[in-house]
Amino acid sequence: MTTDFDFFVIGAGSGGVRAARKAAEYGAKVGIAESHRVGGTCVIRGCIPKKLLVYAAHYGEDFRDSAGYGWTLPGKPQFDWPTLIANKDKEIDRLNGLYLQTLRGNGVEIFETRARLKDAHTIVLGEKTVTAQTILIAVGGWPFLPDIPGIEHAISSNEAFQLKEFPRRIVVVGGGYIAVEFAGIFHNLGARVCQLYRGGQILRGFDNDVRETLAVEMRRKGIDLRVNTDVESIEKTESGLVIALDSGEAVETDAILFATGRRPMTDDLGLDALGVERKENGAIVVDEHSRTNVENIYAVGDCTDHINLTPVAIKEGAIVAENLFNGGHLTMAYDTVATAVFSQPSVATVGLTEEEARRRHKAVDIYKSTFRPMKHILAGSEERALMKLVVDGETDRVLGAHMVGPEAGEIIQGIAVALKCGATKAQFDSTVAIHPTAAEEFVLMAKKVEAPAPMLHDEAAGRNEG
Repeated sequence: MTTDFDFFVIGAGSGGVRAARKAAEYGAKVGIAESHRVGGTCVIRGCIPKKLLVYAAHYGEDFRDSAGYGWTLPGKPQFDWPTLIANKDKEIDRLNGLYLQTLRGNGVEIFETRARLKDAHTIVLGEKTVTAQTILIAVGGWPFLPDIPGIEHAISSNEAFQLKEFPRRIVVVGGGYIAVEFAGIFHNLGARVCQLYRGGQILRGFDNDVRETLAVEMRRKGIDLRVNTDVESIEKTESGLVIALDSGEAVETDAILFATGRRPMTDDLGLDALGVERKENGAIVVDEHSRTNVENIYAVGDCTDHINLTPVAIKEGAIVAENLFNGGHLTMAYDTVATAVFSQPSVATVGLTEEEARRRHKAVDIYKSTFRPMKHILAGSEERALMKLVVDGETDRVLGAHMVGPEAGEIIQGIAVALKCGATKAQFDSTVAIHPTAAEEFVLMAKKVEAPAPMLHDEAAGRNEG
């Protein structure tokens, strides 16, 4: 069958771009379609702009903490939201340009329009129709807002990055990555933050000690964190918004941000007509090689709802290209995927939680350390860090590593390599510590925690909620 393209990618986010670029490098003729901006959620309205806002937010604490180290500022630091957003937009424009340059430099043809499948080999691109031997769907996800009265007055994380004015009061609804991150961002930039979560504890699916520790520290910093609480309605008034809670209480605020999950953007792609299998939430069902039940159609990233993380989508996309166009036979390993939550303090984790380990293994040993990081001593901050190792009691293999504290993501990235290599607790113990650092605690923890951690009612659920 003669086609216009060997490989056509629908969606130019992280996974789609990586697959397209690698396929082109291997000699395939490649096309890619994107209805928004090339770069996808991570680059345009996710990880990258979020991390820039996190950096900005940290200055709020750093200015305060610097006094304990002898610094005197000439006056009260002033924060300007429009300046931050304008500078963030410049960086996103630069990255968008680099993505376009990378694709074009590798000979990938870009179609800046929404794509729809006419059949298993035909893609409709507005007024144009093209054909492809193999098709990859990498359309990602989109924020989900509940159907409640007044929801039109709410925003999602998408709109949060483009607010014209900084809200002095904001309600954040949700308990996942995005919710705790934005609660910390707005709080440290000077807003009065109330975070509401309908579950029993934030960060569902994470280790219970991590969840409890972060909740304590967020409240210590001044965030009004309420669990077992949901929003029933939103009313716009002359002075702002009034949020009616299921408890009967009302909260007045200037803005309300819903971070209550994301759903795959797989509607209106023509998948149902082709018989491509999807889950109830719209996620595309794929096998271990990211192939759908239609032989020549593949899918990667958030639209498959495996682990909704940018590095996972990138790895999946690279594997698809490798297998299709470079003779590979690779599969994606999901068991030791590390992740970080850029909350304040930050969270990072790799491997099994204590709760997961106790369900899967006969004997589990727990090593745990809580302490006040050295940086906070002179600053006078009471913030505490948590480090935790979950170990197979029979083989001594480290099954999971968890941290709450400064630079958690930077520290756990290295630990993730050790877990991928099957490191044992004895090997952690034999590693010489770097002193003085927070990271050294991971090789100094010697005493087991005897009592099992308490189980939270929703601990078995996944980590994908917004």
